[in-house]
Amino acid sequence: MSAISIENLTFGWVGNTENVFDNVSFAMDTDWRTGLIGRNGRGKTTLMRLLADSGEMPHGGTISSPTGFRYFPYDIPDASLSTQDAIDAVCPVYEFWELCRELNLLGVSEDTLFRPFETLSPGERTKIMLATLFIGNGDFVLMDEPTNHLDADGTLAVVSYLRSKKGFLIASHDRSVLDALCDHIVSIGRTGIDVLGGNYSTWAEENRRRNNRERNEKAQLLKDVNKMQEAARHTAEWSKKTEASKYGNGPVDRGFIGHRAAKLMKRSKAVEARRNDAIEKKSKLLKNIENVGELKLTPLRHHAETLVEINDVQIEYLSDKVFDLRIGRGERIAVTGNNGAGKSSIVKLIAGESIPHCGEIKTASGLLTSYIPQETANPSGSVRSFAQDSGIDLTRFLTILINLGVERSAFDLDISLFSSGQKRKALLAKSLCQPAHLFLWDEPLNFLDIYAREQIEELLLAYDLTILFVEHDEYFTKKVATRTISVNSAND
Repeated sequence: MSAISIENLTFGWVGNTENVFDNVSFAMDTDWRTGLIGRNGRGKTTLMRLLADSGEMPHGGTISSPTGFRYFPYDIPDASLSTQDAIDAVCPVYEFWELCRELNLLGVSEDTLFRPFETLSPGERTKIMLATLFIGNGDFVLMDEPTNHLDADGTLAVVSYLRSKKGFLIASHDRSVLDALCDHIVSIGRTGIDVLGGNYSTWAEENRRRNNRERNEKAQLLKDVNKMQEAARHTAEWSKKTEASKYGNGPVDRGFIGHRAAKLMKRSKAVEARRNDAIEKKSKLLKNIENVGELKLTPLRHHAETLVEINDVQIEYLSDKVFDLRIGRGERIAVTGNNGAGKSSIVKLIAGESIPHCGEIKTASGLLTSYIPQETANPSGSVRSFAQDSGIDLTRFLTILINLGVERSAFDLDISLFSSGQKRKALLAKSLCQPAHLFLWDEPLNFLDIYAREQIEELLLAYDLTILFVEHDEYFTKKVATRTISVNSAND
């Protein structure tokens, strides 16, 4: 067991007015299976890149480690290479038997090594890169969202594989993955970085308790401040009146009255000092609590009971499958299945994309849809121009982004500089601003932080909307879906 120590880490991207980290210090052990969590844009990927950095990211403070680091995902320089050659390019020193052992643990055939890397499925690429992480010289492993785009079976295989390992840091927003894998959590908050023993559920419960304690303490301090302000005001008034009485009519003991007025004023100053101390304590509370705003939606209600009906549909490149599906008004339908089974293709067909197929697709007259694709082109330009080009209300769009945790300072950035999660939030906000009878979301939660996932869950449960979605987040699907359909079988 050895410690990785970060002391007074300070870093900011060129062109940004605010630092990502300011004098941050924490430590973690090389034997821990550590989860890394935090709001989108808070610096999870940046932290990992700083750890894996070879001097290309100048920063303040020190990072000391007894081992080197390996970072997932690898940058494959030439995807047309065979998988074996691609591995050699990023990890030139290892024993072949080690690689075969790791591939076997992940359920990947050795024959995969001889196929061009670019021909592998997303799940196969993930498993190949994970196997490469754990061969060679035993560096500390850094994994940035390794289960993104994996189907349920792929996620289970990766989690099972990683449970046999120790000594890694994994950034993930999948609560089930964090619960299954981690024995420590590193959380990046608004004011710093905290480390806690346990999995995500342990952290979430402790975070809830801490927030409640701080809220209660702040409420009590606020009461005390109000009482002390009132007491200080009355005491000061009494002091002034007593002092003024020295100069009334008739004989008075001005020395006694002056002494009494001074005592009252001293008491007033003491109360004011206690009040200022309480105000200072209050100001230090709740600074690390994430502001999770309420999302609102006004979905259109269609007059028809059935919005979409698919009968005997066959997609050209999935000729062994026949799809049947009915979407009723008010349903929240989750589409599940393995990678490549046709989930995205069905969503695209309903969204009106041109996909070669045969069979019947009926949609209700005048049906309006709002579609979030799984993969999107990298957006650019200002947040305001993005809203304008999308034909949506700017004020509502910005309000949703703020409620999803996007800092106002980000509105001055080019959207291409957003983190992956912030870009996804922009697409979600766009969809929520569009008038629609039916929402079609293909893996909408990819890269979204846990807070945003919970907000979307609450939104879908609070409003009577119709949605068809593809999502691998088990927590999310179980909580919001009124019906689940699988596209693994020949006829669903």
